[in-house]
Amino acid sequence: MMTETFWVAVSLVIFVGFMLYVRAPEMLLKRLDVRAQKIREELDNARKLREDAQAVLAQYQRKQRAAEKEAEEIVIRAREEAERSAEEARTVLKEQMERRFRLAEEKIAQAEAQAMEEVRRTAASVAVAAARKMIASRLTDADSARLIDASIEEVGRKMH
Repeated sequence: MMTETFWVAVSLVIFVGFMLYVRAPEMLLKRLDVRAQKIREELDNARKLREDAQAVLAQYQRKQRAAEKEAEEIVIRAREEAERSAEEARTVLKEQMERRFRLAEEKIAQAEAQAMEEVRRTAASVAVAAARKMIASRLTDADSARLIDASIEEVGRKMH
């Protein structure tokens, strides 16, 4: 009866008894409970970190959408400003061209008036010279003296 199996069974009973005596199952359960508590805390912490990360992600997504909207508004305002600037430039250019056209017309009119005046003066000079030659060739000394006296009298009357 004292076979190997018997001794193995006896050792098992002694081992189990010793374990119960030193309260190994309680210690094992305590350790498992502590470990389970740590795992729960880590899970809670991980859940909180996940919620925080989701909140931060949502916040950054809102900021990104706001930044995209602001960028679109900036582009729209820039286009509008560019259109306004182009329109102003067109208006200014048109006004400058009209002003230059008016100035050119005025210069042309002045040049035309000066040319006409020059033509009149030249025509008058030529007419006076022609009349002088004609009068000088037909005028006698007596006629000349009579014309000078008449001119002097007329100047005298106009002066008084």
